[in-house]
Amino acid sequence: MKFEAHINIMPHKALLDPQGKAVTGSMPNIGLPTVSNVRIGKHITLEVEASSEVEAKQQVETACTKLLANLIMESYEYTIIAI
Repeated sequence: MKFEAHINIMPHKALLDPQGKAVTGSMPNIGLPTVSNVRIGKHITLEVEASSEVEAKQQVETACTKLLANLIMESYEYTIIAI
């Protein structure tokens, strides 16, 4: 079976997010002074060939922990759907 994973990776809330801070500072310049605390992360989609959803989740976990996310600075969450 094929599965599609949607992964969101974000910096830990306790860490400074320079990109988010820069975007937050620019919001008043485009007429959005009430927007604050912007955080910028990554969204990754991938396809997994697996015999079950459990196996697909294991593969996504491995990809996230070993390659996609820096667990010292980032957290991740994902959803998996059969395609």
